[in-house]
Amino acid sequence: MRTHGWSGAKPASNEEAIARILDAAGKAIEDHGADFSISDVARTVGVTRQTVYRYFSSTEALLVAGAVHAVDGFLDRMTAHMAGVHEPAKAVTEAVATALEWLPREKYIGLLMVPGGATHVESVTSDIALRFGRDMVERLDVDWAAAGYGHSDLDELAEHLLRIIQSFVIDPGRPPRRGDELRAYLSRWVGSALS
Repeated sequence: MRTHGWSGAKPASNEEAIARILDAAGKAIEDHGADFSISDVARTVGVTRQTVYRYFSSTEALLVAGAVHAVDGFLDRMTAHMAGVHEPAKAVTEAVATALEWLPREKYIGLLMVPGGATHVESVTSDIALRFGRDMVERLDVDWAAAGYGHSDLDELAEHLLRIIQSFVIDPGRPPRRGDELRAYLSRWVGSALS
């Protein structure tokens, strides 16, 4: 008896197929980190590995696509959390603190922030990581142009914030700063650079 692919519910479009594969990859990454396999994803979706390869050329390509997909959801939540914070120093301080608080629950994004976390992402300055940083900065409720920041300034700010986030991810300190203490530290040493 022939089994039907897609667990008996064929997707209506390529977009739906990709979304299902990305959802399954997210579950596999939650379970296995960057060591997941195309077979894990295919099994979850109910298709063959060849079907997954039709949409993603390698495990690495799937990981990167999944990271981009996860980053967008993370940034949507960050944007909602940061609404109404218009002052650059306060916005940057709260964004970094919030990112650090949320990252332990975000395996995809964690893979982007730790060197060697994924074969494609060797540093915090990878294209994917820089896109994450730039999107985070642009989504803040700050009028960057009115505050005197141009395109290249925002690129550098995004890189700087990523480097700070990465340093806290790698070594949170002894004891780790949290809550108000973390925000006070970031305000003094990160936010003040924008004042």
